[in-house]
Amino acid sequence: MVRYKITFAYDGTNFAGFQVQPHQRTVEQTLVTIVNRMAKNPEPAIKVVGSGRTDSGVHALNQVAHFDFPFVIPEESMVRALNSQLPLDMMVKKAEIVDENFHARFSAHHKHYRYRVQQGEFVNPFRRNYTAHYKYPLDLAVMNQAAQDLVGEHDFTSFVAAGAQVKSNVRTIYSAKVWREESSGEVCFDFVGNGFLYNQVRIMVALLLEIGNGQRPVDAIPRVLAAKDRQQARVTAPAAGLYLMSVDYGEEKD
Repeated sequence: MVRYKITFAYDGTNFAGFQVQPHQRTVEQTLVTIVNRMAKNPEPAIKVVGSGRTDSGVHALNQVAHFDFPFVIPEESMVRALNSQLPLDMMVKKAEIVDENFHARFSAHHKHYRYRVQQGEFVNPFRRNYTAHYKYPLDLAVMNQAAQDLVGEHDFTSFVAAGAQVKSNVRTIYSAKVWREESSGEVCFDFVGNGFLYNQVRIMVALLLEIGNGQRPVDAIPRVLAAKDRQQARVTAPAAGLYLMSVDYGEEKD
């Protein structure tokens, strides 16, 4: 068996998330179906292991997965073979033959997520599936200041959605930044960390939006973290604005 690492992008609008779900169109199931078809449907079936799960409506620019294939296909040929069968809302960017010890999830050093917010009184119909919308004024300097309280190792129990099944809610965020993209005018939130909990980024963004609009004080985050209570954060930002930008495996700096 040959282990392949693939880096791929997808528009999450019409996917029910990454993970396989009964009677749902998911990213994982789409890949599993194509990879097994290419391998002549072996028994047992080939599994595709992703670096992590994204929710319904969440996008990825550089998601990573691995799978073990029963024969060697040159890396560029693997890219072409997969893309020839993938739907138009998915694209493999790169395929690499890797050591059998490589694991898309457990070998990852850190992940970079970006959240995009469109401002204005009305929703742009052409961006509604790719950004959140927030019509109220925002103080980006205050938001950026508050975001620094998320940096470091913390128990993020207040920022995880109900239903998360993990042993620990402790995660480390290496950097957090709020900025306005000049070309689009959209407000962007960037988070780099060693891992993120279920809906964590979307909950952090929602709280920062409240701070930016003056609904909460700039020093609200330490108190919310200390409470370890999901009700303290309350709101979850929509899925459409969230993008998995990259997964780093230590080969190069992010």
